Amino acid sequence: KSLTSYGAFVDIGGVDGMVHISELSWSRIKHPSEVVSVGDTVEVYVISFDPEKKKISLGMKDRSQNPWEVFTGKYQVGDVANVRVVKLMTFGAFAEIVPGVDGLIHISQIADHRIDKPGDVLSEGQMVDVKIIDIDYDHKKVSLSIRALLEGGDEESAPVEE
Repeated sequence: KSLTSYGAFVDIGGVDGMVHISELSWSRIKHPSEVVSVGDTVEVYVISFDPEKKKISLGMKDRSQNPWEVFTGKYQVGDVANVRVVKLMTFGAFAEIVPGVDGLIHISQIADHRIDKPGDVLSEGQMVDVKIIDIDYDHKKVSLSIRALLEGGDEESAPVEE
């Protein structure tokens, strides 16, 4: 029925429910209009409802496609992946490995020389090859490195001096 910056309102048979932006897609999106438009017919499921506040929270993401399981089924430490830079931070850049799973390219892993900020070398939306250097299964965090590929990627046999 309508879109806001934080989600989409959906008519579910005479009653409105809201799909929060985080429930629209496994991928990181900036606005609901990237996934849905007013007038679209969509398939949703009820996450929760509050009869007192008359609020219904809806989900739209395909729960059978858990991104972490897709990622861990496809990649392991040491693999090279072509990723999309999604967010630049002062300490590094986040890159989407598979939809819904981002990894961090720490600033020290972006280039084979010292850089002042990630934006000097990378830009949002850019596709880059990275080596997966660590997977934290407990916290679902992935560490990525461009530098490992630039240096030949043999950091096991040659200790890197910081």
